Amino acid sequence: MKNVKIWQVLLCVVLLGSVPAQAQFLRTSYFMEGSHYRMQLNPALTPGRGYLNLPVIGSFNATVNTSSLGYQDVIDIIDNSSDGDYFMSSDFINRLDATNELNVNLSTDIISAGWYKGKNFWSFNIGLRNDIGASVPRTMFEFMREMNGVDINSIDWSNYNRTVGKESLNINSYAEIGVGFARDINARLTVGGRVKALLGIGNMKLDINKIAVNTNLQGIADVENLDWSRVADDQEYANELAEKIGGTGRIDVEARLESSFKGLELQENEDGYIDEFKFEGDKLGIAGYGAAIDLGASYKLLDRLTLSASILDLGFMKWSKNGTSVATSRSSENLSFDFNQPTLQGKVDEVQRFANVVGSGEVLNFDMLQMQVDENEAKSRSTSLTSTLVIGAEYALLGNWLTVGALYTSRFAKPKTLNELTFSANLRPANSLNLAASYSVLQGSGKTFGVAVKLGPLFVGTDYMYLGENSKNVNAYIGISLPLSKQKKPADI
Repeated sequence: MKNVKIWQVLLCVVLLGSVPAQAQFLRTSYFMEGSHYRMQLNPALTPGRGYLNLPVIGSFNATVNTSSLGYQDVIDIIDNSSDGDYFMSSDFINRLDATNELNVNLSTDIISAGWYKGKNFWSFNIGLRNDIGASVPRTMFEFMREMNGVDINSIDWSNYNRTVGKESLNINSYAEIGVGFARDINARLTVGGRVKALLGIGNMKLDINKIAVNTNLQGIADVENLDWSRVADDQEYANELAEKIGGTGRIDVEARLESSFKGLELQENEDGYIDEFKFEGDKLGIAGYGAAIDLGASYKLLDRLTLSASILDLGFMKWSKNGTSVATSRSSENLSFDFNQPTLQGKVDEVQRFANVVGSGEVLNFDMLQMQVDENEAKSRSTSLTSTLVIGAEYALLGNWLTVGALYTSRFAKPKTLNELTFSANLRPANSLNLAASYSVLQGSGKTFGVAVKLGPLFVGTDYMYLGENSKNVNAYIGISLPLSKQKKPADI
């Protein structure tokens, strides 16, 4: 089978729209009064003046969050290579939780601008959003190690039973056309909102409910350091193994894939099972439509204390039937193995067939899943966006030149909600110069620091600084914008 690499799917998604994702905000920017990028967290937090972002690089964000995996681990897993060996490391396996979540987000605004009109602040943007979430149990990596000759002494192949469950993958990609509005109700209260029309590029949902592997082998005591991954490339080893063992093996799988990508074909092999994804340029198009809103408010409770809150991405996508494919797996009948073949060649063939399935270094092993497209299941489907709740409190010092703040965000991602509490200190001596430093408590177990700088038209920042390949949370934000008119004072309106 051709390797099914998730990054290949994502690369094609990027090419559909130029560059990609959700969570397009930077927490460290929230209390930077001179930065308009904080409006992505709360549409009521208007900047000191209008802006015009440069195309694409005017607002670009990339974020990786994991519950236990390091940055390099994420790259290895997304690569999904059949010859991968990262899981062989004891350091890797010792870092894992029982369930390991991964979220990758990318975003950009192709065009975006904001301006004051009287007491009102208006904004407009056309952007691209991609959101990827995955969940992989520790038992999956333990199984991969066992099939590659690690921990082999603890395995009883005469009665081997391994069950792996609850793997999931979610990909959501869409274009966004948004119009925002904010207004000072009085000297203390500001409200804002954004309405967004959504054009669906694609959505994919894969749920693997069960992978159960069972073997009843005889003659296995005569085999030293059994390594199924060697069989495909070592014919002599395959022959030796076939001569010594007998018995049976079986793999039971329950999985379901729902894909709504126009132009993404689920390619089947000669046996009728999916073995690769293929993008066809002449079939690309809009796969669905949707809508969403952002709502926010800011209230100056005391002269120095300001409270704020918002809810982002309340909305849905409706994916069309003609762009949707559904595949399911019930593979127990097709993945049965009989090592008691009457001829040596027959035994070799059966050994190699089993080894090709279990000896792969792929987390998503489509040879094992044996998924078939079910045309009767194809229908229009609806999905919700990944909404985010934001709550902030800010205290001003030194005539508003220095502020300290606390920000809580709860992002209802899949497969698991991401909560974060961020404390920050902000220097804002001028609208054109803002500096911020932050410390986030929850996602990085108190080991994540962030910085942000606004210097004239340039804005750069991170909530999670890169601290080496074992960093669990990493992100970067860059923006370049041209300043427009300032907010007029009441006497000028």
